[in-house]
Amino acid sequence: MKDVKVLGPGCKRCETTEAMVKAAAAKLGIEVAVEKVTDYAEIARFGVVSTPGIVVDGKVVHAGGLPKQDALEQWLRA
Repeated sequence: MKDVKVLGPGCKRCETTEAMVKAAAAKLGIEVAVEKVTDYAEIARFGVVSTPGIVVDGKVVHAGGLPKQDALEQWLRA
């Protein structure tokens, strides 16, 4: 199971990013545990300045704006 964190204050882009992660995981048949991180101090600990950010298995893979679908699928497969 992949551990995925979506970093952001809860804005529309953050919500969309969370939905994209869940949809991509379902499409690929990959189990994911998705956690929304809204605490600014915790987001800063990941070194993310621009949200939404995505962390997969402890590694920051994306920050700022919506991720591209193909990149998202690649991160989940890795």
